[in-house]
Amino acid sequence: MPFEHLRLEREGAVATITIDRQRVLNALSTAVIDDLRRASLEAKHDEAVRVIIITGAGDKAFVAGADINELARLSPAEAREHALFGQHVFDVIARMGKPVIAAVNGYALGGGCELAMACTFRIAAETAVFGQPEIDLGLIPGYGGTQRLARLVGRARALDLILTGRKIKAAEALAIGLVQRVVPAASLLEEARTFAHSLALKPPLAVRYGLEAVTRGLEMSFAEGEALEATLFGLVASSEDMREGTRAFLEKRPPVFKGK
Repeated sequence: MPFEHLRLEREGAVATITIDRQRVLNALSTAVIDDLRRASLEAKHDEAVRVIIITGAGDKAFVAGADINELARLSPAEAREHALFGQHVFDVIARMGKPVIAAVNGYALGGGCELAMACTFRIAAETAVFGQPEIDLGLIPGYGGTQRLARLVGRARALDLILTGRKIKAAEALAIGLVQRVVPAASLLEEARTFAHSLALKPPLAVRYGLEAVTRGLEMSFAEGEALEATLFGLVASSEDMREGTRAFLEKRPPVFKGK
C-alpha cells in the first residue's frame, strides 16, 4: 500500500523516510504513526537497506508534535491505547537492528522529540529546536519520552525539560547529550547521507549485534549485560564477515562485508 503522509526513498544501501505534512508542521496523527510503522518495517526487512534516515519535509519542522486536534478528542482509555501504539512504533525504530539517523531539520517537539530519541543517532540543524512541552497541555510525554530522555541526558535534565516544558536550541541539545552533532541547516541532509553511507560499509551482523548489546544491555544488570555481550561476540565471531574483516586487515586491503 502507498504511504499517505510520508515518502520512503532508497539510495544504494540507505533508505530515507521523510514525514510530509508540512501544512501542520509534520504533526504525528495516528495515520502518520501507522505510515511510519509500515515504512520502518519495510526498511527493516529489506536486506539491501543497511541504514535508515528519518527527517521531516520542509525547513520548519522535523515533527512539531502530536496532532492536538486528534488528542483532544480521546477518552482516557483511548489515550492509553494511543500511547501504547506510539510506543510500539517507536520501539520498532529503536530495535531496528540497523542504524537509524534522525536528521532534525527544525522543530522536534513532543512526539517529534520522542521520535528523534528513538533513533540511533541524532544530527541536528543549527536551527533545530527540541522540547517536551506536553506539560502545558496537561499531559506528559506518551511515546516513550519519559524513559528515553532520562536515559539520554540524566534524571535531572529530563525532569527539567518535562516539568517546565521549555524548548532548547540545537546548541544546548548538543551540550546535554541529546544530539550527537549540529551542522548548518543547508548541509543537514548531505551530512546525514554521508554519515549513513559510511555506516552502510560496516559489517551488518556486527552492527546488528552491537546495537542489540547496548540497547538490551541497558535494560539489564551489568553482569547480565556482559553475558549478553559474550554470547553476541561468539555469534559474530563465527560469521563470514569476521573472516573477511580479519583477512582484509592482514592483507592490508579494504574489507567487503556481505552480512553473512
